[in-house]
Amino acid sequence: MASAAVLPELPSFKGVPGWEFTDLSKLDIDTYPPVAGGGEEGASLFPDLDAAGDYGDAIVMPLDEAAQQHPDLVDRHLGTVVSSDDPFVARNEAALGAGSFVYVPRGVQLTVPVLLTAVQSQPKTALNWRVLIVLEEGASAEVWEQYLSATEDADGLFNTVVELVVGPNAHLRFVSGQALNEKSWIFGTQRAVVERDGSLDWVALGFGSARGKVRMETQLAGEGSSAKVTGAYAGHGRQHLDFDTTQEHAAANTTSDLAFRGVLEGRSTAVWRGMIKVDPGAQQTDAFQESRNLLLSKRAHADAIPGLEIEANDVRCTHAAAIAQIDPDQVYYLMSHGIPRSAATRLVIEGFLAELVGRFEEGPVRERLASALQTRLETVLGA
Repeated sequence: MASAAVLPELPSFKGVPGWEFTDLSKLDIDTYPPVAGGGEEGASLFPDLDAAGDYGDAIVMPLDEAAQQHPDLVDRHLGTVVSSDDPFVARNEAALGAGSFVYVPRGVQLTVPVLLTAVQSQPKTALNWRVLIVLEEGASAEVWEQYLSATEDADGLFNTVVELVVGPNAHLRFVSGQALNEKSWIFGTQRAVVERDGSLDWVALGFGSARGKVRMETQLAGEGSSAKVTGAYAGHGRQHLDFDTTQEHAAANTTSDLAFRGVLEGRSTAVWRGMIKVDPGAQQTDAFQESRNLLLSKRAHADAIPGLEIEANDVRCTHAAAIAQIDPDQVYYLMSHGIPRSAATRLVIEGFLAELVGRFEEGPVRERLASALQTRLETVLGA
């Protein structure tokens, strides 16, 4: 394990690509001693999910227990998807507080969702959370993860590292919801590798924290693999939400589709930086990314920065970005039909987010995501 004396320095606000919008100068990370734990109860983002399902042949257990009981599986995969050179990954590894391991053997189809919960309960501490999810060839699973705080006013730091290994012809849906209290820092390093003909459906919900940064990287490593990445965030007050996404096409005939939408009230700010990378030889790549933000006040601010790095010549890569205030014509139209202004405004906001929820099939998944967004909107709008 790394020691505190050799941990990499945190990235500076200036001169480090990807960190220009999130100032760490006021973060004295050494004043947040790492603590163990993280599994206490909190107000769930997904209250209808059961954390104690019957997973059959799959393995779902705390990461430290899995390292003891299944060392061959954990050692084979842990640390293969993310780099220890990253300063936040290094800190996570040096003082791991808690984590989970999900392993689905070859050909096994999980019929019930897995729920993983991390709760930060001790003020002025750092909780290092680590998740490793491995699906072998032909397996399928749905994993929901949530980050919560035990109280609304405890200043803390949450540092999460997630590794997703999607084997050949395996299919993973991974939902990660962040609802920490609004005095917390969050840093996330989350990366997936998808092998031949595998598919990943990745959802990120960003609701809580005061500031921080979450990095989400997907590598389509095998021919015929695909990924759909969906992000939704809603901020108010002085929250600062920062997402950095990468869609790396490392093999031929791969597809990725990313869509992020955010709603910002008060003096909140948000950043989305997205990169589509097409490696040499990754012909027949089809990649799309978009970021759309709805500003509910004149002081709210958003930055959307799409990017392309293409090293193959037979590809289709497109991107879109938009930042706008609520359309007064839409509000006026609804009011002309007898709907009060406040209700009309809310309907416009809900319609903006409904297009994102519509990326999912009708059923429990869409309903859970819509419910989580609805609850967050009530907080943001003060209703």
